[in-house]
Amino acid sequence: MKKRLLPLILILLAGVGGLAVLDLFFLQATPDYEGERSVWIPPGSDLQATTDSLESSGILSKRTGFLLFARTSGWGDQIKAGHYRIPSGASTIDMLETLRRGLQAPVAVRVPGGTRRERLIRGIARSMAFTEDDLNAVLSDSAFAAGLGTDTTHLWGFMMPDTYAFFWLAPPESVVTHIKKHADRVMATVMDTLTAVPAGMTPDETIRMAGIIEWETSHVEEKSTISGVYHNRIRDGWRLDADPTVQYAVMLREGDKRRLLFRDYDIQHPYNTYRRRGLPPGPITNPSATSVIAALTPEKHRYYFFVARGDGTHIFSRTLREHRRRANEYYRLMRERRQQASEP
Repeated sequence: MKKRLLPLILILLAGVGGLAVLDLFFLQATPDYEGERSVWIPPGSDLQATTDSLESSGILSKRTGFLLFARTSGWGDQIKAGHYRIPSGASTIDMLETLRRGLQAPVAVRVPGGTRRERLIRGIARSMAFTEDDLNAVLSDSAFAAGLGTDTTHLWGFMMPDTYAFFWLAPPESVVTHIKKHADRVMATVMDTLTAVPAGMTPDETIRMAGIIEWETSHVEEKSTISGVYHNRIRDGWRLDADPTVQYAVMLREGDKRRLLFRDYDIQHPYNTYRRRGLPPGPITNPSATSVIAALTPEKHRYYFFVARGDGTHIFSRTLREHRRRANEYYRLMRERRQQASEP
């Protein structure tokens, strides 16, 4: 009787073992979740560290099976660093196949617009494997900037705000090159439609003008009108008298933005266009595509002045007398608002 049972027991054990292997290696090794989840595998990660990353990312639910198959198959030694997206329902073999073949998923990198250089660097580096220092070094590399047709003063201004897709391990040189070429294409597309570039502006000068427009307004429909004001001043030999350049000079001196005071307009600084003629020596920010387009396509009008309404838009004037009257109305509005804010 026992001899008859032995083959049956072996068959059952084999069946159970087969089911266990099927479960560990070929069936779902993830928890149930919607869609896909991300995991970042840093360079130099071994099998243990990779397994820890998968678990901490809420992706791997069968650690034992994952480690067993990775070691016995040798695939655990072939895992490549990078950012991966693992779908719900993936098996141990599915995950290891993705990791060993380096089937990475790009990361979304949002480049903030109208910001400072240090915040721009921080925003880009936050989504990438390289550090802020790595990116700053590239933006400060004179030879690299020259290869892209600009210099280190202007290069960061060409980091046009948008959401880009990069592989997590892409070097900073590739990221900066891609964004700079995107800005170049935007500029070239506009220039191809023009019979002449306004004021004969170079790409670097266009970025400088666009940066001022970017800080003047967030209302796209006003940008070409504001651009027309500045081009009128340039054409007639006036100083730009652009508040954003004073704000930038104050920021460089004090480390942060603040409400401008009348005395600020008299500070001696290369970026203060109330004291110095022409465009500032470099960009004050990284302008959006709409500001770049506006800098190259100024509205034709006879306005030389504009002042805020208090709602984000502006009133435009042809004469200084008209402008001063409207400016006084704006200052009175601001005083009333500050007084109301200070009242209990």
